[in-house]
Amino acid sequence: MLAAVITAFGGPGVFALAETPEPDGDRIDVALAGVGHADVHLRRGEHGKPPLPAILGGDVVGRRRSDGRRVAALPGSGGYAQVTAARPRHTVEVPEDVGDEQALAVLEHGLTAWHSLHTLGRVTADDVVVVTAAAGGVGHLAVQLARAAGARVIATVSTPAERALAVELGAHAAVDANHPLLDEAPTLVLDGVGGPAFGRLRAELAPFGRIVAYAGVSDVRGTVAVDDLMTSSTGVLGFRLQRVLDDEELYRSSAARLFHLAGRGLLTARIGGRYPLSGVGRAHADLEDRVTTGKLVIDVRRLV
Repeated sequence: MLAAVITAFGGPGVFALAETPEPDGDRIDVALAGVGHADVHLRRGEHGKPPLPAILGGDVVGRRRSDGRRVAALPGSGGYAQVTAARPRHTVEVPEDVGDEQALAVLEHGLTAWHSLHTLGRVTADDVVVVTAAAGGVGHLAVQLARAAGARVIATVSTPAERALAVELGAHAAVDANHPLLDEAPTLVLDGVGGPAFGRLRAELAPFGRIVAYAGVSDVRGTVAVDDLMTSSTGVLGFRLQRVLDDEELYRSSAARLFHLAGRGLLTARIGGRYPLSGVGRAHADLEDRVTTGKLVIDVRRLV
């Protein structure tokens, strides 16, 4: 099979197409693979260093070899290839009313948005919710889910085009990510960016507000003093998708909920770029340069 392989850690240019053996296990003939920040960190060697040569790509849609069923899966790695293998517990069938791109986009990123917002954030219609990186893969889904929950939604974005997208998706307001001046104190912040913005937004929280930092954020935030939290009566929570994957029932029920919303047009993923298998490096570069919105997709069926 053909795969986009890395033989060293570094920039987007480390990818190359190569013939590799098919993996052992429950095989999936891949149609589409997703690109996310977790892949970028692995490529750089920042979040662990997989043995080289390595095939990255943590989320896929395709056909399960054993029965020909259309499935979406989170194999963790190996998605940038014509064939991958995923644990059965991390593989879910895709309903007929959900297309491949929507299934791919709402599974991994949707799970992060949903659980950050509902499971940890416990959003209600009384909340003022700030979503950082609101035009990104997780953020643009979180905007829609927060609005569906009845909350007032404020998006932080970097460009006028992203501002327009956030408002189109349901945000009541969109503000500059570099200088987030808020007219009202948020009660819930979903942070997928980190860095200085994390501290500024935490300081803006209303009493009894909470900030949820979700998986994929690599910026060092420093220590949050317990005394500061007690004084402000606010909370800081962290989300890692692996905790959902560890609970098969939670994973399957969450995926079913997201597919239900997508199938009825109540949650719509935006595809920010489509790339051939030979274009994985370009997709990584575009993601790092922040020139895209929504979900980036690798069409494994296209080589160039």
